[in-house]
Amino acid sequence: MAGPPIFLQSHAVFCLLLLSFYSANSQSFVGVNYGQVADNLPLPEATAQLLKSTTIEKVRLYGADPGIIKSLANSGLGIVIGAANGDIPALGSDPNFAGNWVNSNVLPYYPASNIIVVTVGNEVMSSKDPNLVALLLPAMQNVQNALNAASLGGKIKVSTVHSMAVLSQSDPPSLGAFNPASTDAMKALLQFHSSNGSPFMINPYPFFAYQSDPRPETLAFCLFQPNAGRMDSKTGINYMNMFDAQVDAVYSALGEIGFKDIEIVVAETGWPYKGDPNEVGPSLDNAKAYNGNLINHLRSMVGTPLMPGKSVDTYIFALYDEDLKPGPSSERSFGLFRTDLSVTYDAGLSKSSQTPTAPTPTTPVTPAPKPVAGWCVPKAGISDAQLQENLDYACGQGIDCTPIQPGGACFEPPTVLSHACYAMNLLYQTAGRNPWNCDFLQTATITSTNPSYNACVYPGGNT
Repeated sequence: MAGPPIFLQSHAVFCLLLLSFYSANSQSFVGVNYGQVADNLPLPEATAQLLKSTTIEKVRLYGADPGIIKSLANSGLGIVIGAANGDIPALGSDPNFAGNWVNSNVLPYYPASNIIVVTVGNEVMSSKDPNLVALLLPAMQNVQNALNAASLGGKIKVSTVHSMAVLSQSDPPSLGAFNPASTDAMKALLQFHSSNGSPFMINPYPFFAYQSDPRPETLAFCLFQPNAGRMDSKTGINYMNMFDAQVDAVYSALGEIGFKDIEIVVAETGWPYKGDPNEVGPSLDNAKAYNGNLINHLRSMVGTPLMPGKSVDTYIFALYDEDLKPGPSSERSFGLFRTDLSVTYDAGLSKSSQTPTAPTPTTPVTPAPKPVAGWCVPKAGISDAQLQENLDYACGQGIDCTPIQPGGACFEPPTVLSHACYAMNLLYQTAGRNPWNCDFLQTATITSTNPSYNACVYPGGNT
């Protein structure tokens, strides 16, 4: 059988060229935080089965609950366990205490339970306890030495988790900087990370950024939805979402004091699906948009503007609601799953959620023009950032983006242009093939030329 006409082949190339391929070693994963400040959680064994039904690859615990660690044995899931802030004085002052901690919380379970990181404390550097801050690094060193003594030093990393408050400046991202008052302590901590190959773990929350600036354009920026972007005047980079801006601010802060090669891990990020009447931002739609678009952004492996081509390892907060947490209702409403194991909302994590659902129409009720045949593709010359925004937006609207995920028929080539081309067209076809469904802030156009290639079939044409 003859191949497609030359004009079809040449147009297919449009969505395959112009951008370089991402590194073959680029891998993204989505992790989840498994908190226990609750009195109604499912049994650990039931949770382990739930996690196996999802695409979640790693789980972060705030402590070292033996029942949970054992339940995750032989699951293939990476496990982060934690030593509490209250353990830091003893861990930092007594190497034997650190040895006993490792002997009790790591050795009985590893390697069947795939413990990959031990976090020592949570948001200690931004606490107001100078004694705790002073003992943090000695505690991490003693835990590292205990792991080394057990011949696990190269297999299990030691870190600690920071809030974004460790930065004195985060806007624009290129001028991100650590608090001057803690620079010496931070440098010593980062030297530990550098020497041991362990990650710098941070908790960026665009949700809180929106609460402090509740404008519609800020919400779109935080939710990975179409927006005008925010320009970094120093670099000329137009950031299209808050997550990338916050992570790049951390990258800049690390580079400013000479540690730009340390891996950044997002230990927590998320969005509450409900809150109190006086809270700005919590809603089911916003939570689904943030987490769903974030997951698609990570899976695209486009990275951030300052760290392109590699998704930052990210743990979403949280697996379940924690009903005993103090504070506003939003603090108890971050759960991706209910405690009866049903989904709170579909963020695209289920291995079986492959059926596309039509997005809710948001256009004015006017006489609809006849649907337009053809395919919706990006216009020539659209920036990487805008293509990524279009990709995140389209995949966040309930369409089936699995063909452009690893192993899918349209994953190769793994470029943001190719993936955006597929997703934009699928949303256009699903939403009704109206002209406004192929707008994407005036960055898309309808073509009569089929962009399908090889086994990657683009819905459209006259169907």
